[in-house]
Amino acid sequence: MKPRISMITLGVRDLATSVKFYEEGLGFPRMESPPTVAFFTLNGTWLGLYGREALAEDATVSADGHGFESFTLAHNVSSEAGVDEVMRQAIEAGATLVKKPQKVFWGGYSGYFKDPDGHLWEVAHNPFFWVGPRDESV
Repeated sequence: MKPRISMITLGVRDLATSVKFYEEGLGFPRMESPPTVAFFTLNGTWLGLYGREALAEDATVSADGHGFESFTLAHNVSSEAGVDEVMRQAIEAGATLVKKPQKVFWGGYSGYFKDPDGHLWEVAHNPFFWVGPRDESV
């Protein structure tokens, strides 16, 4: 595995207010995004803002703070098999499975686990957003 944090997604209560904060307040460069999410290009990673309730629903956890701390860390890999492999490695290393890898509504393939401290991670293959070489190992 080549470890990296490819995207940090924060669950937010008010997307417009949060976009204004990161775009105007901090000067983060915003990418073109669908209206329900905002992406900012950072050096070597991205920041995503998504509705808190919707993000919790996607991960199949409660948005009330029990099991969901308002953000996920995402590790994007080059294939669906890569998602399965990273998830296997994480579980073997002591992570707790939250959502088995599966095809998802946005056209990719992903699953979620909690690390030993309860931080929520998504492992995903996004065929529309991959920036590394196609033959790159997990």
